Amino acid sequence: MPEAQPSALVWFRDDLRLDDNPALRAALEAGFVPVPVYIHAPDEHGAWAPGAASDAWRHHSLAALDADLRKRGSHLRRFFGPSLATLQSLALATGAQAVFWNRRYEPYIEKRDTRIKQQLRRTGLEAESFNGSLLFEPWTLRTKQGGPFKVFTPFWRAALADWREHPAWQAPASLPATREGPEGVPLDALRLLPKLGWDREFWQHWSPGEAGARAALETFVDGALRGYAEQRDRPDRVGTSRLSPHLHFGEIAPWRAVAALQAERNAGNARDVDAAIRELGWREFAHHLLHHFPDTPEQNFNPRFADFDWARAAPPKLEPWQQGRTGVPIVDAGMRELWATGWMHNRVRMIVASYLTKHLRLHWRHGARWFWDTLVDADLANNTLGWQWVAGTGADAAPYFRVFNPVTQSEKFDPDGAYIARWVPELAGLPVPLRFAPWQDPRRLRREAPDYPPQPLVDLAAGRDAALEAYRRLRE
Repeated sequence: MPEAQPSALVWFRDDLRLDDNPALRAALEAGFVPVPVYIHAPDEHGAWAPGAASDAWRHHSLAALDADLRKRGSHLRRFFGPSLATLQSLALATGAQAVFWNRRYEPYIEKRDTRIKQQLRRTGLEAESFNGSLLFEPWTLRTKQGGPFKVFTPFWRAALADWREHPAWQAPASLPATREGPEGVPLDALRLLPKLGWDREFWQHWSPGEAGARAALETFVDGALRGYAEQRDRPDRVGTSRLSPHLHFGEIAPWRAVAALQAERNAGNARDVDAAIRELGWREFAHHLLHHFPDTPEQNFNPRFADFDWARAAPPKLEPWQQGRTGVPIVDAGMRELWATGWMHNRVRMIVASYLTKHLRLHWRHGARWFWDTLVDADLANNTLGWQWVAGTGADAAPYFRVFNPVTQSEKFDPDGAYIARWVPELAGLPVPLRFAPWQDPRRLRREAPDYPPQPLVDLAAGRDAALEAYRRLRE
């Protein structure tokens, strides 16, 4: 009888796709039968176990991955941690000779994966990891002095100078399969979906999985890419790619997105293409910073802000912000969009973050934690960079004394008040100028939207002055 083909565990994590999957490709090219496995181990993430909204997305993405595998004659085995023990017992039960996976870059996960790789190799297994999620791994770009970058522009300049094409790879139409060893648990046993079903409305806006990611990219390239450089700041229009959750869960490789964008360059879209790829560059920069400065999810990148006079995060301030009840329409619209869809337009993310950290003077960590639990694209690197950037405490940050005025931001980026009218519908009957600042006509506000806050949580001018005063004291 012919000798059975050896097998290798392919450990899926945040790389929930088949095409352009380096770990799967390595297993196949080495002659192994891939045994796809997913291990849910939230207690192995340190202080940043996945949030509820991203767990809900993961449930649907895992279902899509399993369906794609089954179409090819394979399937996904799901387990509930611990990771190392599960991999070891599964390798023993299946006779696997190797374990392949794609790298993650969160500090706690990096350390865990290093220990897992060492332990697997000690037991005689081949254990290899690959880059499946970044154009530039965090350690590949250095300043002329040999250190990490702290400013985006020179980082991106170095990235463009070091640009290498990533060849696309198509997963085969059929995959060899093995039924050796345990099958794991049903998807529902991972308990990723919320019990109360508050995520139901999400899926009117999203299609998790590799096919959904491809469709989102195609929709962007055929539509919003034209005019992206100008339109991406307009929350009242479909002007962004909406690829962020698909990229976070690895449902599409960033180099495939870049290739699709580059193909449009000759169509006269060079400026828009460059702007879109530059936004992917910020994602790369975020991972670069997180790798080199692993304490930044909890600590200010700029240590001077350790002594900043943040206000106490009492519920009367924090909860209205979380619930979209601040009395500032653009802020409330953003927070309600987040609750309804698991996502928020990037310009509005900056506005709501500025309002929290400047006008309310609450520590950026409160906002980062709320976003972490409510965003379907909650990514530790991006979330940390974004919040510290707006708060003025981070790398290449907007200075703390730059305080977004939410009224003028509304007037500039939602000039017809359409975004506000969509997400704060009780204000839709107001004339456009009043939608931006309804407290300016208290009688009409009471008549048309009696349940909307009659005044902002804090007076905008007073909140700005208090923030600048706290900053002045810090500098002195």
